[in-house]
Amino acid sequence: MLKRRIKNLISNKSSNVYKTLNIIEISRSRLLFNAKYIQEMNNNFFIIPVLKANAYGHGLIQCSEILNDFDCDLVAVDGYFEATKIIDLTRHKVLVLGYINPDNFYLLDTNRCSFVVQDVDSLKRFGELNKRVNVHIEINTGMNRLGLNSDEIDDYLNELKKYPKMILEGIMTHLADADNDIDSSYSENQVEQFDEIVEKIIQAGFNPKYIHIAQTAGSVKVKSKFANSIRLGIGLYGINPLSKKDKSHNTLDSLKPILELKSTIVKKINLKKGDRVSYNGIYEAPSDMSIGVLPLGYYEGVPRDLSNKGIVEFNNEYLGMVGRVCMNHVMINLHGINSKVGDIVTVISNDKKHQNSVMNICQTNDLFNYSFITGLSESTRRIIVD
Repeated sequence: MLKRRIKNLISNKSSNVYKTLNIIEISRSRLLFNAKYIQEMNNNFFIIPVLKANAYGHGLIQCSEILNDFDCDLVAVDGYFEATKIIDLTRHKVLVLGYINPDNFYLLDTNRCSFVVQDVDSLKRFGELNKRVNVHIEINTGMNRLGLNSDEIDDYLNELKKYPKMILEGIMTHLADADNDIDSSYSENQVEQFDEIVEKIIQAGFNPKYIHIAQTAGSVKVKSKFANSIRLGIGLYGINPLSKKDKSHNTLDSLKPILELKSTIVKKINLKKGDRVSYNGIYEAPSDMSIGVLPLGYYEGVPRDLSNKGIVEFNNEYLGMVGRVCMNHVMINLHGINSKVGDIVTVISNDKKHQNSVMNICQTNDLFNYSFITGLSESTRRIIVD
């Protein structure tokens, strides 16, 4: 065991010294600013930062470490496999939102984690452990994905009462249409259903500490009589989920993107007029020119949709991607650019005004911002910067 720990320490030190060609920088100050910004807008609410999907592609380990400087009770993940990665790193308790195979319940850390328990059968299996388990009930109010329907609540509560060591810590639902920039009636109906069921649960003698209905978009739109917590997801990372047409857009416009993706020119190629680039030759040099090769492609998270359309930034200039985006390579136009092998380019900027910001890349190329950022490969090193 000791030999293994020493080997791991040496390995980790070596990996930090090894210079990678691609790197994702995560801003500590910007992430903390975003969390505190939402907290200040909701002074009496518990903020639950959501770190699922590798912290929306930003880096589960890095973001959980930064959040040790943010005052909150819980951070949330989707699966227990995510929880195990941060239990020893975070000072916060971890809320596991997703479904867990009941056969695994005996393996779970019920001291450091709370669990959304979706059904009566799962409650029974947790109860058989005969130890304290903090439970969150999810109510299905119209998402029709997970959660209990209203006619299932009584059976669930009756089962829960059989196990005095199981504590109803929270009640939640999920808004399905919070980013609708025209009509908020569906969300308002969900809030109405939620409040009715929460009231019923409280009248049954339960006293949950956390009642959460809203994600980032819903936090500036819906008002629940009982909600006292917000699951802060994409807004934590500085991305506004609301369109500019939404009257609530400007409320979230102060959020600051926390991520920059940088790569390295590893080769320069001189092309003759008519030379074709990459698979299927979809780019043809209009004249003699130079291109550069970057060692990242769709595996690393550069969508193939950016073939012949994407841009990167170098010395305050935008350079176009040329040819088909490959699995591990992208080619860029260096015509008229004073550059050399080893130069660093910015693939994703954390400046919202830049053409290669997440917001502008997605708007220009009709990409879904959530899938774009969560698609960034975990194999790309993330480092924390100021």
